[in-house]
Amino acid sequence: MTRFIVVPQWQGSPSARSMTLIDGAEAIAGDLPRSATVRVEVPVEAGEALGSGIRRFSSLQRTRDLITAALEAPGAGADGPGAAGHAVVVGGDCGVAVPAIAHAAALHPDTAVVWFDAHADLHTPETSPSGAFAGMALRAVFDGSPLSDPVVPADRVVLAGARELDDDEVETVRSSGLTHLGTDDLVDPARLAEAVAATGARSVYVHVDLDVLDPAAITGVAAPVPFGLDVSAVTRAIGILREHLPLVGASVSGFAPPHDGAVVDDMGTVLRVVGALA
Repeated sequence: MTRFIVVPQWQGSPSARSMTLIDGAEAIAGDLPRSATVRVEVPVEAGEALGSGIRRFSSLQRTRDLITAALEAPGAGADGPGAAGHAVVVGGDCGVAVPAIAHAAALHPDTAVVWFDAHADLHTPETSPSGAFAGMALRAVFDGSPLSDPVVPADRVVLAGARELDDDEVETVRSSGLTHLGTDDLVDPARLAEAVAATGARSVYVHVDLDVLDPAAITGVAAPVPFGLDVSAVTRAIGILREHLPLVGASVSGFAPPHDGAVVDDMGTVLRVVGALA
């Protein structure tokens, strides 16, 4: 059975609208099965950098530990290599995916990571223009960070749908060995499964930041980027991928509705993505 872990973390976001990520996570939680859903109590305070180069580091560190504890609790999903079901972590900003990936990779060392996002999230504390952890989250997965150890090698990472990269991130894509599929590559949804298969992985973790979708498909994201994917392209690609490899963990992030009307307008789209991951 799929378990849902709701984490309304906002501290990793660089957006002036970061607090709306709390509203987005809670709105999604309201449509999840109550008996299968756990809420993580995110620290109220913004937190301090503590010399890490990451804004709000202390609160992010505390939330990381709470996510890990929730994933390790009995019945949280993916409790072992042969266990049925998996956990879907619902953010909040995309930093919530990093401890979730670490948990899945510890149980399944042969896993690949698919990262759907309009942005590459490949910065380090030294290169980040904002100091926001959301912009470093995928880099942390394969290169480590002050918040995490590296857990999946770059050659088992597939960045999907990213279309807003700066020079440092372009260089990291070129030099790290990760696979980057642009929106044009995903016109054929089977391309994702082919790219993951080429890594040699025997299982997969999928993260979806909702800004991977085209702005015409969703209103409630903090940093929309034109020329994104439609929801059927994302859900079909995930569906085909799951026909080939077991899904051992997942996360969805980035729902930041600017008003109550956006929750109503967007929830059908959001739940289609959540359903593909569950």
